[in-house]
Amino acid sequence: MDAPAKQTHDHSPWQHAHSFHAPSAAAERGTRQVVWITLVMMVIEIAAGYGYNSMALLADGWHMSSHVLAIGLSALAYAAARRYAQDGRFAFGTWKIEVLASFASAIVLLGIAGMMIYSSIERLFTPQAIQYREALAVGVLGLGVNLVCALVLARAGKHDHHHGHGHGHGHDHPAHGDHHEDLNLKAAYIHVLADAVTSVLAIVALLAGWIWGYGWLDPVAGIGGAILVAVWAFGLLRQSGTALLDREMDHPVVAEIRALFEPDHAAHGTSITDLHVWRVGSQAYACAMSLVTHDAALTPAAVRRRLAVHEEIVHVTVEIAQCGG
Repeated sequence: MDAPAKQTHDHSPWQHAHSFHAPSAAAERGTRQVVWITLVMMVIEIAAGYGYNSMALLADGWHMSSHVLAIGLSALAYAAARRYAQDGRFAFGTWKIEVLASFASAIVLLGIAGMMIYSSIERLFTPQAIQYREALAVGVLGLGVNLVCALVLARAGKHDHHHGHGHGHGHDHPAHGDHHEDLNLKAAYIHVLADAVTSVLAIVALLAGWIWGYGWLDPVAGIGGAILVAVWAFGLLRQSGTALLDREMDHPVVAEIRALFEPDHAAHGTSITDLHVWRVGSQAYACAMSLVTHDAALTPAAVRRRLAVHEEIVHVTVEIAQCGG
C-alpha cells in the first residue's frame, strides 16, 4: 500500500515579472511618426474634398481620421506599457495593454469596413459626379504617404525582431511562428496597409472611370477593399483575443513541456496531472503545473532545470506529489 503523498510546492519565478516584456522603443517611435504623417494627409484630403467639391475625397479624408484614431491608440498603448512597466500591480507586466489596443484597433477596422460597404452600395444606386483629375492626384499622393508609413512600421518591426532575438540560444527547439508577433504594431501596420490597398483600388477605378467612363467601378472597388479589410480585421481580432483570453493550451510549447516528462512515466510513474500555460509577453510564457511521481529525486528545482531548455518560459509554479512505495 502506498504511503500518503508528500506534496512539495515551488512558486519561485525565474525572472522578475516586470522583465517579461519590454515595450519596443522602435515600434513606439514608428507608430508616433505614422500618426503625424497620416494626420497631415487626412487634413489635406478633407481640405481638397471641400475645395474641389469632391465627396469621394471628403469621404476618404474622414475615413482616414479613423485610422489616425486607431494608430494613435497603438502609440498610446506603447507609452502606457512603458510608463507602468515597473508598476507592481501588473502581476505579469504591461504587455496586454498593447494587446488590448490591437483588439480595439481590429474592432475599428471592422467598423471602417462596414462604413465602406454601406457608402459604396449607396454610391452604386445614387451615382455622383466625380472630379477625376483632382481625385486621382490626391489618391496618388495618399498612396505614396501610405507606402512611406508602411516602410516606417516595417523598419520598426524589423528592429524590434532583431532586438528580441539577437541573443544566442543554448538549445534547439521548434520556432513558434507568428505567436511572437507584436500585435499592437501589426494592428497599426494593417491600418496603413488597408489604406494603401483601398488607395490602389480607388486609383484603378478612377482611371477606368476617367478614360472609359466606368463610374460604377469606384463603388465596386470600395466594396472589394472593404471585404479585404474585414478579413484582415477578423484575423487580428482572433490573434489578440487569443492572447487576452489566455487561450494558449494548443501552443506548441505546451506539447513540448509534456514531452519533457514522458520518459519518466514508465520508469517512475511520473505524470502531469495539471498544466496551465499562458502568455505574459510577446515571447514570454508562465507555467503552473502539478505532477505525481514515485521518484524522490524529482524536486521543483529539478523540474525548473528541465524547463530551462525553453527560455521563453519565464515563470514557473510547481506542485509535486511524492508517492512512497
